[in-house]
Amino acid sequence: MSSGVGPGRPPVASRFRKGQSGNPKGRPKARPSPPPSAFDIVIDRTLTVTQNDKPREVTVEEALQHRTYQDALAGNRAARREVLRMIAKRERWLAAKAPKHRPLKRLTEPVDPDNADEVLILLGIAEPDPWWGSASDRRATGMSVCCCGPGRCRPR
Repeated sequence: MSSGVGPGRPPVASRFRKGQSGNPKGRPKARPSPPPSAFDIVIDRTLTVTQNDKPREVTVEEALQHRTYQDALAGNRAARREVLRMIAKRERWLAAKAPKHRPLKRLTEPVDPDNADEVLILLGIAEPDPWWGSASDRRATGMSVCCCGPGRCRPR
């Protein structure tokens, strides 16, 4: 076995000694999460609200939002601004969460339906081309409609 120097083989003098780690202090311990603020404690509490003579449990945050909506409807300008901020925040969240656009698949019908010519004539988009003959001839050939437009077709 050679003690050559190369990729993955550092010089012998700079290698770790047996029993010695490359990270002597080890991984740092995770910092404890900061204690919740007073605001977080209050906002997470639940209240019992009576709506339509039925008690309902809601968080303080939901109750404040509901009150803000009521104030905005009553004409309070500051409440209106706050509602608009809430709407904008929700729109940003929805836009970030929305799935990315996928390419659209084009669905095509492989064969023209038999009654397509009749439908075009019925809608006034086209008119029968006298050059192709009777309706039975048009069905047999599949070429029944003149695409010049109604009233513009001239006999050939």
